[in-house]
Amino acid sequence: MSENIIHILPEVVSNQIAAGEVVQRPASVVKELVENSIDAGASKIDIYIKEAGRTSIRIIDNGKGMSADDAVMAFQPHATSKITDVNDLFALSTMGFRGEALASISAVAFVEVRTKREEDTLGTRVEYTAADLVCQECITCPKGTDITVRDIFYNVPARRKFLKPNDTEFRHIVSVFEQITLAHPHISFTLVHNDKTVFNLPKENRLQRICSLFGSKWNQKLLPISIETTLGKISGYIGTPDAALKRNCPQFFFVNNRYIQHPYFHKAISMSYDKLLMPEVKPAYFIFFDVKADKIDVNIHPTKTEVRFEDEKAIFPILSAAVKEALGKSNSVPSIDFDQDDAPDIPAYTGKPLEFVAPPKVSYNPNYNPFHTTTERTYTSNKPAQNWESLYNVAKETISESRVESNFSKLEIIEDFSAVTMIQTENKYIVYPVSNGMKVVDQYRASLQINFEQTLKELQLLETHSSPLLFPEAVELDTKEDLIFNEIKEELEAVGFTFESFGKHAYQITAVPNSMSGISAEAVLAEFIDMCADEKDVKTEIKKNLALKIAEKNATKGGTVLNETQMRSLINRLSKCENQIYTTQGKKISVVINSNEIENKFL
Repeated sequence: MSENIIHILPEVVSNQIAAGEVVQRPASVVKELVENSIDAGASKIDIYIKEAGRTSIRIIDNGKGMSADDAVMAFQPHATSKITDVNDLFALSTMGFRGEALASISAVAFVEVRTKREEDTLGTRVEYTAADLVCQECITCPKGTDITVRDIFYNVPARRKFLKPNDTEFRHIVSVFEQITLAHPHISFTLVHNDKTVFNLPKENRLQRICSLFGSKWNQKLLPISIETTLGKISGYIGTPDAALKRNCPQFFFVNNRYIQHPYFHKAISMSYDKLLMPEVKPAYFIFFDVKADKIDVNIHPTKTEVRFEDEKAIFPILSAAVKEALGKSNSVPSIDFDQDDAPDIPAYTGKPLEFVAPPKVSYNPNYNPFHTTTERTYTSNKPAQNWESLYNVAKETISESRVESNFSKLEIIEDFSAVTMIQTENKYIVYPVSNGMKVVDQYRASLQINFEQTLKELQLLETHSSPLLFPEAVELDTKEDLIFNEIKEELEAVGFTFESFGKHAYQITAVPNSMSGISAEAVLAEFIDMCADEKDVKTEIKKNLALKIAEKNATKGGTVLNETQMRSLINRLSKCENQIYTTQGKKISVVINSNEIENKFL
């Protein structure tokens, strides 16, 4: 008889598995603990981070604190003060309610809590290791709660190994910080990373909080919206069309001060900007829904960012109308103006005869006969001569060939082009013969790849030099962008950029690489910051992307007429490139039309 294979997991293992849903990274810990502080009625919350949360996360608040028994009970699985039965889920006024966070955190980290209620003489200190209570004692401490989480995932090496670099993990913490602080501008927050204050936000109104987080530039770029219906209240701000960004545009939804993600409502806003924005850019918005608790369901996902609305189909047109109204009031949407105050004075017809106007004179040749056979016509073309017949009269012995195997076809690569006749067609393509037919090369893509590889080699060898800008370009960043900028600043300076501090989160670009003349340094920097925000390894990609931008500017554009010497030079330089068939963007540079294909066209 076979043995039974089903068994009950040990509590420590089940806690670690449960922690996988709640505690995904250090930012998850910050979110859960700060939300607990908010639920505790704190008016001031300080967050101290070490090594992007790997080493320690410390949250200090001045909330109501906990008793000695509650401090211990809070770390038990499914221990909560927020609900008593399932019906309470539809009357929530707090951020947390599941009772999973503290138990999950204590299962994968060392946790220390110091807490005291206002009515208590002494506070309580408890320590947890791997979900086990290892210390409980009475201490002297101020009112509120001080919780420290150290060495996250110390007992789950696989989870710790898959954490991103510190720069990336801290950006996730900043994102969570933005979500929470936007929803609670009445609370003062401080965020300190590695003993450096990143944010120090006082109690303020909603617009001030937005500007504190994303920069004062948004003060002039936001339009208020406010509408109240039987379904609830919608308020907040939307960005003007000129404030739209390609990437990393601030877009936030909140319901009852809880940050959520809602693609359906995002569509309502995007459609409201129809024909006002280019397809590749996104509008900014900070939208706050105030609805009855029984009209939403937040118990969908452990992160509580997915919320189901009871009347979302009815809210969709209301939200869209509110956005359109705000855009209309700001004159962002073209409208018909019937105001005649400034209309030009057009005199009315009085019935009097008009002055005689002489008809225009038309000159023509009365002897012209289009059917006269002796008439000679000439036509002059601006295009170079198309010596197509020369493509088939090249002696094979003048061509030195080497065959290269490819996954697609066998292509002929010519090492000596001095005896090869080349022509240009459509002012875009270079055509020349090979042994098995003829090759057609896109001159722009060929030039792009040549310039890219050459520029990249110069940047990698640090052979480029800086050129001072006659008019330095000013760049204003928000706090998150500034963090990213300081991560890549050293790499940018290594390739020829020079920066000068110009106030808080503001810089002047005073010099750029020599080959970057005519390219907006501000636009290049913005693109690099966006890439880094998308968690791409920008430090290794900076040289490549900068080389590509320089190559795009200097490439021979389609429509440029080339003489035979220029064509030979281009093809010769292409033959020395590392990639001759495809550009670095994966687009084909050349194609070979073999003799059989040509002959088949005449069958």
